[in-house]
Amino acid sequence: MEWFKGYLRILVFGIAYVLVGGKVVKHAVTNIGRGNIFNEFFLMTIATLGAFYIGEFAEGVAVMLFYVIGEHFQEAAVARSRRSIKELIDNRPEKVSVQKNGRFEDVDPKNVNIGEIIQVKPGEKVALDGIVLNEGSSFNTAALTGESKPDTKRKGEAVMAGMINLEKLVELEVTSRYEDSALSKILKLVEEASGRKAKTQQFITKFAKIYTPIVVFMAIGLALLPYFLVETYVFDDWLYRALVFLVISCPCALVISIPLGYFGGIGAASRNGLLFKGSNFLDLITEVDTVVMDKTGTLTEGVFKVQEVSVENISKAEFLALTAALESKSTHPIASAVVEHAGDNYKQLEVKEVEEIAGHGLKGIVEGKKLLVGNAKLLRKFNITYDPAIDEIVETIVVVAINGQYTGYITIADAIKEDAAAAISKLREYGIISVIMLSGDKDSIVQKVAGQLNLDKAYGGLLPQDKVTKVEELKEQGKKVAFVGDGINDAPVITLADVGIAMGALGSDAAIETADVVIQTDQPSKIGTAIKIGKKTRQIVWQNIILAFGVKALVLTFGAFGVASLWEAVFADVGVAFLAILNAIRLQKIKF
Repeated sequence: MEWFKGYLRILVFGIAYVLVGGKVVKHAVTNIGRGNIFNEFFLMTIATLGAFYIGEFAEGVAVMLFYVIGEHFQEAAVARSRRSIKELIDNRPEKVSVQKNGRFEDVDPKNVNIGEIIQVKPGEKVALDGIVLNEGSSFNTAALTGESKPDTKRKGEAVMAGMINLEKLVELEVTSRYEDSALSKILKLVEEASGRKAKTQQFITKFAKIYTPIVVFMAIGLALLPYFLVETYVFDDWLYRALVFLVISCPCALVISIPLGYFGGIGAASRNGLLFKGSNFLDLITEVDTVVMDKTGTLTEGVFKVQEVSVENISKAEFLALTAALESKSTHPIASAVVEHAGDNYKQLEVKEVEEIAGHGLKGIVEGKKLLVGNAKLLRKFNITYDPAIDEIVETIVVVAINGQYTGYITIADAIKEDAAAAISKLREYGIISVIMLSGDKDSIVQKVAGQLNLDKAYGGLLPQDKVTKVEELKEQGKKVAFVGDGINDAPVITLADVGIAMGALGSDAAIETADVVIQTDQPSKIGTAIKIGKKTRQIVWQNIILAFGVKALVLTFGAFGVASLWEAVFADVGVAFLAILNAIRLQKIKF
């Protein structure tokens, strides 16, 4: 009867083992067939089957049970992290009200074309990017910018998908298809970000592949070598110690919690209006010691207003119409200010052969007249003489030549962003040694802004290639450089910097595409927030590494001397993994 009870016990625990750990064993066997032998599935399988071999059925099932529970928690944590990010920004409407034959019909946003008119009711989320056609409304922009403060959009201003209409019925002219909307691009960036691994993450992945076979052979040595060294050698006792060693050695806590830590950092950044295009940039931004910034649209509002118009031998109305007609072919904020000031008179004029001369301005033919519109360097480039007093004007200036003759100028003013000074102070708090401004604007204006913001250095009158040269010089000096810009001419230097940061609301597509980090709010203070999130992410990742290695080393030592059992081994593996996961999830709850 005793033998029956023994076999019955084996049968009960065997069934329990298959139910609990069948999938783990299957994964181990499948991976062996693919040549991937040494992994956590293999460790758990041989450890628990070994426990069965020496008659520790309950412990064998318990180890597998707690391992599976731990895996479940890990998967749930990763899924929660992904879901929280996705819900944050991908809560897009399934229907949109589109104007068809004089009335509005509900249509799938994916089927709406550029130029169509859509209607957004109060309380509704905007499904597509568009331009306001009626008087406008206030919008909640938190999904895109992380800012809870409502943003008022008026007629002619851009509204992005993901914003929530708070007040009045709004009609928009669609400017982007569903898949090209700002929200779709943000979602794509966040989803792709998890695929770009940080150096720490890459190291742990490689480490696990080397580490696992080493501990397997060490466990074999622990089970067999004492036969030659210990007089009272009992195989089952040393096999048990080896099994404890194997369970403790499982690298789950590291392999799962570290990527989760970085993913938590990406999620925390998203909630603060920051998009990191990969976890590697969360690491890199902590190493930055020099921040280089563009001026217009980065430290200043980039929303210019015409202050003065001075003309020679031409009426002011004609001068503005011709200039605005050519400037309407540019997306530069200065050009937009001229166009806005000119009214609608320019719209009927024919514009041909437009050419943008980087760092200088525009060249083209308007109503048969050859126009040069840009800075004083543009006129000097074409050997056109002008009033030298122009060079003494501090404000931003647009100089115009018609048919090879200097015709007049327009002065334009730009305001420093509200949080720019606080942003510089915050950067110094976070250990940034040097803050530098590089701008294509006049050096007199650049130096004036630099003085107001207490920058370390500032250089004006730079062409795109000059900015590249300046950053190259800094990198040759061993500096870790972050460059922050927003214009198409900033794209080369954003690419060159160790960390390229783009202003995402006013910034050009080229700058956003080449950047490593995108600031959706256009606030320079978010640069400091990005550094803080990077540092906090790195801190939590290293806490997890130290926790995992520390506890495992301690229990491994006890296990080798026969003090620790499989129960302690389970804690050292699954328990530590669970603690590391909880620590990583903290990132998603911290307010920055």
